[in-house]
Amino acid sequence: MLHEFVFRTVDLPVSDRFEAWAELQSRTHAPMRLTRIALDGDRADRAPEDYHGHQRVFGLGDVTVWPAAFDPIAFRRTPKLIRQSDPETFHLSLLLRGEGAASWGREQVAYAAQDFHVSCSSMAFDVRTGTEPVRTVGVEIPRSLVALPAHKADQVIGSRLSGRTGMGALLAQLLTQLAADTGPYEPSDAPRLGTVVADLVTALFAHTVDAKPRLTPEAHGRTLTLTVKAFIRRHLHDPGLTPTTIAAAHHISRSYLHRLFQTEGLTVAAYIREQRLRNAYRDLTDPDPVLRATPIHAIGARWGFPRAAEFSRAFRTAYGVPPSEVRYGTSAARYESGLVAK
Repeated sequence: MLHEFVFRTVDLPVSDRFEAWAELQSRTHAPMRLTRIALDGDRADRAPEDYHGHQRVFGLGDVTVWPAAFDPIAFRRTPKLIRQSDPETFHLSLLLRGEGAASWGREQVAYAAQDFHVSCSSMAFDVRTGTEPVRTVGVEIPRSLVALPAHKADQVIGSRLSGRTGMGALLAQLLTQLAADTGPYEPSDAPRLGTVVADLVTALFAHTVDAKPRLTPEAHGRTLTLTVKAFIRRHLHDPGLTPTTIAAAHHISRSYLHRLFQTEGLTVAAYIREQRLRNAYRDLTDPDPVLRATPIHAIGARWGFPRAAEFSRAFRTAYGVPPSEVRYGTSAARYESGLVAK
């Protein structure tokens, strides 16, 4: 598991909570002034000075990720505070719940769920949430790790970037997966994960300003591999999904596509099969009544196995049991197949 720092205001006396939260935010990002915003709704169960905030922080090499949930608040970074301390970082905040707005001089941008807000420790800003609690995943990344000319990267500051499509969706998916569970990753994985995050941030910024990122061939390959994998996951239902069609959709050769996957110890066909079987397994074990009533062969066809025998064979190879046994359990599967007398 990655090393994490966890902070919860509820572990402190009520009178100390907001001050401690404000200090933590200034340490995590850069010195800021924080002001509380009143919550909507009935607060009879909360003391007026109470403040709820929960933050986890984990490092990925030089990149820092911090999932957080907190009451409404306003952040302000002034020129004076910049002179006081400037770590020269970009901050990206993926809004998962709530809303907010940022001001940059005369510019103002509103943000909703699944939007990225981008700020920079070297520039003054005002950010306000709405009047409901907020949940975010924040990323602190040194400016030096964004492989774009500074004047290009700075054009992204203050923009509203979507986390629902394109490069934004890839970055959002990675961040939400990391925020949900760091258990599968060892501390030695942290620098590698940080490199992937930096590559995706660079690609997202470059796409936003329509610039060509100064990525190394290795970084370009990692970003392209993530894009290809996302394409594959969106088209698993298509029996015609092949290395040829995947390569054509990304304007690369089949041999280059195979090389991308070989660097991860995979083949394209194996990745497609693994993803299809994983989705089929999920559907077979889902308690939803509609899925329970869907024939097993139909679930296989839904995930790219049009022939029932082929689906059963591939499933047994992957999981050691036939699909029916996963859905019904051993005795029920044997009963259904006629191996046990009725």
